[in-house]
Amino acid sequence: MKALLLDLDGTLVDSSEALKEAGKAGFIAIGLPDVNDDKIPFEVARRLELDLPIEDLFSRFHVAKEVEERFLPAYLTAYYTAVTLRSKPFPQTKRTLQTLSQRFPLALITLRYVVREQILDELNHMSLAKFFRAVVTTLDVAKPKPFPDALLVAAKKLHVPIGECAIVGDSIIDIQAGKAAGAKTIAVLTGLFSRAELEAQKPDLVIDGLASLPMCTTAC
Repeated sequence: MKALLLDLDGTLVDSSEALKEAGKAGFIAIGLPDVNDDKIPFEVARRLELDLPIEDLFSRFHVAKEVEERFLPAYLTAYYTAVTLRSKPFPQTKRTLQTLSQRFPLALITLRYVVREQILDELNHMSLAKFFRAVVTTLDVAKPKPFPDALLVAAKKLHVPIGECAIVGDSIIDIQAGKAAGAKTIAVLTGLFSRAELEAQKPDLVIDGLASLPMCTTAC
């Protein structure tokens, strides 16, 4: 392994507060400002990543027709507004990236539909940008994860063959994209998906979080 391709949300940063804000905005948009349900915003995020329907999550509220028209636009707008302000690096992220960047070229890959300059501003705010040689967002590719496009673009930017790269991410689609690209796959347990869900995708390695990666990379 000669390079690492790192996911952002759920891998480097904890964006759970932004998801909660998104949920509140979505419920307000469908006329349910008093609903306090933290599970639905996270499940919505999971299903959007997997391109699965979300209407059944709202069946008890009898607002099925309003989910796509009102809840989802408000949810996504609030998320993208909050995520740059409310996301925080997981513990030891800066130290871990410093260690890893001394051994491997690093690229950041994110599913967010934003320009890379916005991601770089966020990384600079957290003093993390200097560790990455490349940043690839969904706007930089024709097809987002689970398609391999973003990984292939990142590997090309690092001048490392994709077969000598590893994708590190918290999501099922990170593992799927890695396998589709021909990269090694490392799953972390700091995001929206359980160990069982991630192990079902047969990644090369499952670790508790990014901070465990320096101890594992030599063996990958």
